[in-house]
Amino acid sequence: MAFQIPENLHPDCGPVVWLLGTWHGNGRGDYPTIEAYQYKQEVVFQQDGRPFFHYFARSWVIDENGETIGQGAQETGFLRCLPEGRLELVLAHNTGISEVWYGVAEAGKVELRTAGVSFTETAKEVVAGHRLYGNVEGDLLYAYDMEAEGHPLQPHLWARLQRA
Repeated sequence: MAFQIPENLHPDCGPVVWLLGTWHGNGRGDYPTIEAYQYKQEVVFQQDGRPFFHYFARSWVIDENGETIGQGAQETGFLRCLPEGRLELVLAHNTGISEVWYGVAEAGKVELRTAGVSFTETAKEVVAGHRLYGNVEGDLLYAYDMEAEGHPLQPHLWARLQRA
């Protein structure tokens, strides 16, 4: 089924309209404090005509054959769209972390950086992050760099997802 722009799309959401829908695919995770792993993921962007998208992502850890071996992370929030492609993102994670991000969308690309991170007493100490999302050949590619637990900003997650 071809992607269609919703009739009620708020004009400020135009630069990120390509994100709308449900996406599935696989990725990899790595960081100095963990063992490298592979995961499969579902990402959903929804809208209701107001200047934001609701975002939800969940993942499952997989083995080298693509078989699920455990639950992965979940995160949810709102991508708030402002004039001229400016963006705000508020996220909450099942791991006890909440974040505020600012960024910009332009020509099939979204780039965001953290403005603030909070975490619960039992969560990993995350200090900062950088996210890139790109529309590449109709797929959603993303990379998430993280600064956490005394380590400098560096690659943590990356994936390629296809529209469902």
